[in-house]
Amino acid sequence: MAVFHDQLNRVVSLPAVPKRIISIVPSQTELLFYLGLDTEVIGITKFCIHPEDKFKTKAKVGGTKQLNIEQIRTLKPDLIIANKEENERSQVEELMSICPVWISDIHGLDSALDMIRAVGSLVNRETEAITLCDDIITRFTHLTLPAINQKVAYFIWRKPYMLAGTGTFIDSMLQQCGLKNAIDKDRYPELTSQEVVTINPDVIFLSSEPYPFKQKHIDEFKLMLPKAKVMLVDGEMFSWYGSRLLYAPGYFSSIVKALTLN
Repeated sequence: MAVFHDQLNRVVSLPAVPKRIISIVPSQTELLFYLGLDTEVIGITKFCIHPEDKFKTKAKVGGTKQLNIEQIRTLKPDLIIANKEENERSQVEELMSICPVWISDIHGLDSALDMIRAVGSLVNRETEAITLCDDIITRFTHLTLPAINQKVAYFIWRKPYMLAGTGTFIDSMLQQCGLKNAIDKDRYPELTSQEVVTINPDVIFLSSEPYPFKQKHIDEFKLMLPKAKVMLVDGEMFSWYGSRLLYAPGYFSSIVKALTLN
């Protein structure tokens, strides 16, 4: 019996290397496929859209916060990989009656790298996970961006407006870009239009997920804050903490370049 600890410091015991894995976190699903677990992953959520060919062929077990528990039970997994923030606690606790559940808790780059290494160990892909982490570290180390000294408001939802605050992975990625979060509230606060105006950010990022902000919303924010720079940004680059981190530094460079040119 192999004994592991997840990022909540829970003991997770596995009698053997897992052969039937369900991932209920999109970025961790992508990571599992990156590590070569094409056969072992038997179930994913409807939001686990990468890689596209695997999304088309794998069983869908509902959404990250609206899981089909009975379907998961029917699939007979021997490991479920979850996340403290992205999944509902009550549902995750129910899944624990089916099989071992390993839960991640991500706040920044270091905890994301710890997760990758730990998952690699869980699924017998230690070498691949370490190589991936080394590559990610190298790319972030080479990310040398100027401190722009601008306050950014990162919007994740509309009606009501919800923004990424402190203590979030998104906040840590904004810091990697040399930007300061205009929101000093914890987690994902809701703000009124007047509160947004009062904060008066220099930059507004409209994320592609979970709310699908589009070009038309740029006009809405420019009316609200005519002096602010308003940009659509790829939410996956700011909030996916698996193998997609390989591409984040290059994307952040392009974002900062666009800000300094405007």
